[in-house]
Amino acid sequence: MEEVKYELSEFKAAWQAKCPRCRVGHVYQGPAYGLKVQKMNSHCEYCGLRYEREPGYFYGAMYVTYAFAIAEMVTACMATYILTGNDSSFILYATVAILSVVLMSPFNYRYSRIILMYWLTPGLRYDPNVKKKEVDVKASA
Repeated sequence: MEEVKYELSEFKAAWQAKCPRCRVGHVYQGPAYGLKVQKMNSHCEYCGLRYEREPGYFYGAMYVTYAFAIAEMVTACMATYILTGNDSSFILYATVAILSVVLMSPFNYRYSRIILMYWLTPGLRYDPNVKKKEVDVKASA
């Protein structure tokens, strides 16, 4: 009898922060929001993919973070206007914009890197036939 392996969809795997190549291993240790700072794994524990493909690879995620921050600030300020009807208080809107970015920064950090790996990196694609590899992180770091 052949083993049937359940495969996550691309969006579900990205939402769960799984490895973009095998969709099994975890990219991060722990949840996005918590008492500890998020820690990104250097390698996939299942297939051995090195997440930072080259030095400075994740600098590209800053552009995604910027787009997230702009969308969050605009949404928060529009919601503030709809709820309060106040359109003349600079302090109110500046406070709302800054708070929205600060509160969403763990989300932005995590998912800007996930989006970079899943959809903005050529050559990094899902391989359903990838096998489990023994990863020696200390030897390859």
